[in-house]
Order: sequence, then structure tokens, then C-alpha cells
Amino acid sequence: MGKPYSLDLRERVIAAIEGGASTGQAAARFSIGKATAGAWGRLKRATGDVTPARQGKPKGSVLDAHADFIFALIGETHDITLEEIADRLADERGVKIVPTAVWKFLDRHDMTHKKRLLMRANRSASM
Repeated sequence: MGKPYSLDLRERVIAAIEGGASTGQAAARFSIGKATAGAWGRLKRATGDVTPARQGKPKGSVLDAHADFIFALIGETHDITLEEIADRLADERGVKIVPTAVWKFLDRHDMTHKKRLLMRANRSASM
């Protein structure tokens, strides 16, 4: 992932635009794209600042707010499936997610569990 342009360059481009240069002229003068200069101008007008936003994926999950509910579901029913957890979240909490999101949440909390099918005990394998 690339790095954002420096704050110094952003401020110089904005100063040029506010000084009367067009977006295209400011972009050519500082060797940046015209769309970039325009985006910085709009950002300055909207927020009053041209500081770059944080890069990367945000930390956390939608399910972090519902962690206690999920752990309680697992505690009361040890053999609950990911689909059942997702359905209960949708029904009782209004959170619509896919079972994969539940799996990733549980994996982050070191709560992976593989269920074995119910079968007759085998003499050679311990259960």
C-alpha cells in the first residue's frame, strides 16, 4: 500500500488554489494529478483541514459489541453451529452477518471448536 502525500505538499497546493490558481494550474505546478488537487480542495472546504485519513482496514468487528451474547450462546449450547449463531444474532439483535464472520470472530478469540459426528464408540480409537 502506498503512502499518502505529505502534509506540506497538500498545504502548498491548497495555498496555491486559494491564492487564485486553478486546480489544473496548481496540479501542474506541483506535479500531482488534477483530480488529487481537486479532492484536496474539496476536503479543505468541507473540513477545514487537509490531513490524510488513516490507511488500512479498521480494527475490530461488528460482532465485538455482541461478544457477551455470542459467548452466552456458546455457553448454554455447546454444539451450536455458526449458522445458528448468525441466525440468533439476526433474530434477537438485528445484526445480519454471514457464518464466516462468526467464525473469524471466534477464531480471533481462540474459540475454535470442531464438532465430531455422533457415532458408536470404537474399540481401537479413544473418544
